[in-house]
Amino acid sequence: QLVESGGGLVQPGGSLRLSCAASGIIFRLSTMGWYRQAPGKQREFVAVITGDELTNYADSVKGRFTISRDNVKNTIYLQMNSLVPEDTAVYYCNAGLNLQGRPGVAWGQGTQVIVSS
Repeated sequence: QLVESGGGLVQPGGSLRLSCAASGIIFRLSTMGWYRQAPGKQREFVAVITGDELTNYADSVKGRFTISRDNVKNTIYLQMNSLVPEDTAVYYCNAGLNLQGRPGVAWGQGTQVIVSS
């Protein structure tokens, strides 16, 4: 089970930190990541982190977003800085994806992020 939290309304240029708590998987060995889906658009890859803490990001968020993990808390995080309106979307946690962004089968319920003044 994957449970996201931390979404909300933020002004352009602001920051948010999303969390995804995992259970029922061998977390420390699992590649974990984030996707997002904006209204009227397909779900897209955002960021991934392996069990060895290798990371990869979509070009649109490189330099602004940082993915991290805490293997004690079985949680991953997405620190989002310098947010722009185009980052508005429902953000989903995913388990089992690969470094190139092909998703795994386990999804969270999503958390809404709205970037607006």
